[in-house]
Amino acid sequence: MAYYGNLALRPERAPEETVKPVRETYKVVKKRQLPIGEKLLYLLTVAVLVIVACVILNRYAQIYEMNRTIQQQKAQVEQLTTQTKELQREVERLSDPERISDFASKQLGMVKLDQQGITIAANNGRTAIAAKPQG
Repeated sequence: MAYYGNLALRPERAPEETVKPVRETYKVVKKRQLPIGEKLLYLLTVAVLVIVACVILNRYAQIYEMNRTIQQQKAQVEQLTTQTKELQREVERLSDPERISDFASKQLGMVKLDQQGITIAANNGRTAIAAKPQG
């Protein structure tokens, strides 16, 4: 029917199409899991890398320890060298013939032996004479 401006003649409208709400659905995507063999391969690779790192660190620690020991030994050698030089000077000073002669004559009461023998007096009154060997 045609509509000519009279509302009484106007046909009923068909209800407008109602827009149905679109239902959004989400698809849950499961992550792909690694197969057990591949997991074990990764785990083994990580374990090997950790072991190699530990071995390398252990070697560095041993090298550090050896270097420290070497430095201590060098310091000890230097100290002993200094001590040896001091003791050598002391030996030279103590083995000076003049010093020995002075010490023997002044403190021990010894006399220099020329052509005569050495006279030794004991506390009990005895006297002994030793002669210089000829030859």
